[in-house]
Amino acid sequence: MQFGIFSVGDVTTDPTTGRTPSEAERIASMTQLALKAEEVGLDVFATGEHHNPPFVVSSPTTHLGYIAAKTEKLLLSTSTTLITTNDPVKIAEDYAFLQHLSGGRVDLMMGRGNTGPVYPWFGKDIRDGIKLAVENYHLLRKLWREPVVNWQGQFRTPLQGYTSTPAPLDGTPPFVWHGSIRSTEIAEQAAYYGDGFFHNHIFWNKEHTEAMVKLYRQRFEHYGHGAADQAYVGLGGQVFMAGSEAEAKRVFRPYFDNAPVYGHGPSLEDFTEMTPLTVGTPEQVIERTLGFADYVGDYQRQLFLVDHAGLPTSLVLEQVEMLGTEVVPVLRTEFERRRPAHVPSDPPTHASLVAAGPDAPHHLVEPARALVEERAQQAAGASA
Repeated sequence: MQFGIFSVGDVTTDPTTGRTPSEAERIASMTQLALKAEEVGLDVFATGEHHNPPFVVSSPTTHLGYIAAKTEKLLLSTSTTLITTNDPVKIAEDYAFLQHLSGGRVDLMMGRGNTGPVYPWFGKDIRDGIKLAVENYHLLRKLWREPVVNWQGQFRTPLQGYTSTPAPLDGTPPFVWHGSIRSTEIAEQAAYYGDGFFHNHIFWNKEHTEAMVKLYRQRFEHYGHGAADQAYVGLGGQVFMAGSEAEAKRVFRPYFDNAPVYGHGPSLEDFTEMTPLTVGTPEQVIERTLGFADYVGDYQRQLFLVDHAGLPTSLVLEQVEMLGTEVVPVLRTEFERRRPAHVPSDPPTHASLVAAGPDAPHHLVEPARALVEERAQQAAGASA
């Protein structure tokens, strides 16, 4: 099972000091977190993508390329890549280039974005969000899997005889997760292609998360990629830890109360009861996180949000240290102890996808359609 951290890259004033980091300081801080993640044995660092203040993360591939040069094992991902407002041709080029630079240590998470004004800035209409996600992702799959692409869709200039360069490393496209908070169409999209489904999880009650993951699992099995419990599921989560629950709440409370994303709403106590936010000891984080599998099933990736709301870098680095040394080792053991043998422990990686060979379904633009056609041919042969 993969564990890691993900960042949204917000630039927020520290409510305890009144100091706001510069954009340069925030970018440097995120780099420090990624390096710390590798140092303490975490598997994944994922960065968000935003194009408006207070966020600083407008160019994930630039940042991830820099981190790739400074790390050896860390898997680099996104949280999320905007499949709606980015040109899928540029996504194909940029992430294939990053895949080469990092030696295959790349996957990416697709998302529609949650900032409405971004759509018109990039010439899109937010009312087309789902249709953009569907059409652009299908084109991206073709660009990564077909040497020459001819294309005509609703939202983009047609392509004639286009070859995306560089081609994916070893002829193997990166594994893709589809991130969604509430859109069932995105869960359906992930299931159709046999990709991973990542539920952000951090703002929602467990009943909502359970329903979204259950839908994805059912449709994954429907499309013939495997049993429902073998589908690739990732979850978000957010934690703040200290030596005691009281100390954790004392330190974290001013950040929670003033955070743009959830301040001035439910109390810290109510929010931790209603959502997966855990503010307490490492042991409490372990117990809460293990409980996630009780309602989503055995899953393959857990990412934690730890660097937001104006928390100073030194404090966040301590959180990553605790995750790597006190929390994740126990979670690895306990999650594997309960996992049935037929349920994959890890999601696909570049190495496993290369090992699966060029005829594996991953290399098909539409693996679900190919499976349906294969079944139809088998049925026709049996009745002949």
